[in-house]
Amino acid sequence: MAGNRAVNAVRTWAAETVPAPGPARRLAVLTVVQSVGFGLFLSSSAIFFRRSVGLTAAQVGLGLSAAGLAGLLCTVPIGRLADRFGARRPLITVYAALAALFTGYCAVGGFAGFVALACAISVCETSSHPLRMTLTHEVFDAGARVRVSAQMRSLFNLGFMLGAAVAGGVLAVGGRGAFVAMILLTAVAHACCAVLTGRLPGRTVEAAPAGPGAPKRRSGLRDIRFVTLSLLCGVLELYQPILTVALPLWIIGRTRAPGAVNSVLLMLDTVLVIAFQVAASRGAETAPGAARLLRRSGVLLAVCCLVFALTQDRGPLVAVPLLLLGTVLLVVGELGQAAGSWGLSLHLPPPGRQGEYQGVFALGRGLQQTVGPYLVTALAVGAGRLGWALLAALLLLAGLVCPPLAGAALKTRETAEAPLPEPVANP
Repeated sequence: MAGNRAVNAVRTWAAETVPAPGPARRLAVLTVVQSVGFGLFLSSSAIFFRRSVGLTAAQVGLGLSAAGLAGLLCTVPIGRLADRFGARRPLITVYAALAALFTGYCAVGGFAGFVALACAISVCETSSHPLRMTLTHEVFDAGARVRVSAQMRSLFNLGFMLGAAVAGGVLAVGGRGAFVAMILLTAVAHACCAVLTGRLPGRTVEAAPAGPGAPKRRSGLRDIRFVTLSLLCGVLELYQPILTVALPLWIIGRTRAPGAVNSVLLMLDTVLVIAFQVAASRGAETAPGAARLLRRSGVLLAVCCLVFALTQDRGPLVAVPLLLLGTVLLVVGELGQAAGSWGLSLHLPPPGRQGEYQGVFALGRGLQQTVGPYLVTALAVGAGRLGWALLAALLLLAGLVCPPLAGAALKTRETAEAPLPEPVANP
């Protein structure tokens, strides 16, 4: 009986998560291939840079920080290209460039070459997400976009886990040959992504010439409500450095729980995202529904921070159950944050400007990736329970502000799109 229930659960998950044949299925294959390459490289790259290239830890950190900044600066300009020419062609170019750039790592022998390649790769990788979201907007109708995005996130985590497992074998073998093979496999994965993207449908629109009488559009960066929502979503995305940076340091430095429990928490997060992201995304099909998911996410993430604070100085019997409970709350908040972010980023941009606005929305994530690890470490690990409480207050406030701000942004967009009344002729 238990075996039958497990089989039925897997079938139900597969039916919800694996798209039907067609564009969504092809996008799913692309997502898995990319995520396998991403997991393979990310799980072993730091050791490659240290052991094979010969960089110091400080050089690796400085180079990756510079790369993050380069990626952050280029998302909006590349998003505008998607509005001009459709998302498919820029995305093919990005994947082809990544295949070449990753191959270039095999020839890197010093810090300058590492920084140059890392910056170029970051520009392409950071841009690929808003381009994929723009392509999702172009290919699928409004009712399917959030669901397809949720399916892709579940499959991305599955592929990432597979890639990380292969990377574990690379690390076990060691030696430059194994690392070079890992890099070349990553490059091949991105080359396959370029081919798979070419098989997807997409909008191909040439830019209309801007004549002297053409109206000048305001930059998406001047859309204050949308920019603020992107930053709030970035704040709620602090769940990521909490899980991957703050919690490991907290466990070994502020609790008496075994350090190995951190691996259990990471695995729990990955499995729950794979299993429940699609189901947790229901309700994000509209902008108000997406904003409500973000509000709930803020509440759950705030509670999880308070639960983690209770583990300070606690032994394994108390700390481990609380860490597991806090992680479950964090994952449920994470699922809502992801779905709510997709909903707002897909529903709120003006017609014809999805690419630019996806680039703007990516700034919130980029800012979180830049300051998030330091912020959560300084608050949670540095200040203990008080720091967790401050972090909880920040997350709660970010979640509560989203619904009214999204409502105002939606009203502004609807007003701007409303047709002007026909002039009435005087008798």
